[in-house]
Amino acid sequence: MRGAEPVRFTRELGVSHAEFYRSLPAAIAHREHRIRDDAIEVELDPGRVRIELGPERARAIASLRIPYTEVSFEFHDLSDAQREAFMKRFELYFRRGGG
Repeated sequence: MRGAEPVRFTRELGVSHAEFYRSLPAAIAHREHRIRDDAIEVELDPGRVRIELGPERARAIASLRIPYTEVSFEFHDLSDAQREAFMKRFELYFRRGGG
């Protein structure tokens, strides 16, 4: 695990940057983290997660504009189980319901 290649992937989240930063502390279980520009480093024992926000964008449907942001994740020195647990909680806080 230590020294292994980081695990990387990208997701689109239906949020603006402001919405993302409002939800972030709860989504990462109020863990220690650092924000620099649009990159967030989250400390996890024994590794860390780097989250990078892409540009804020919007989809237009008629006169409706829906914000979205491409978010990249990079996991360092974490097991599959640790990555899955982190993402399960993270996605719970960013899930958008439909009706």
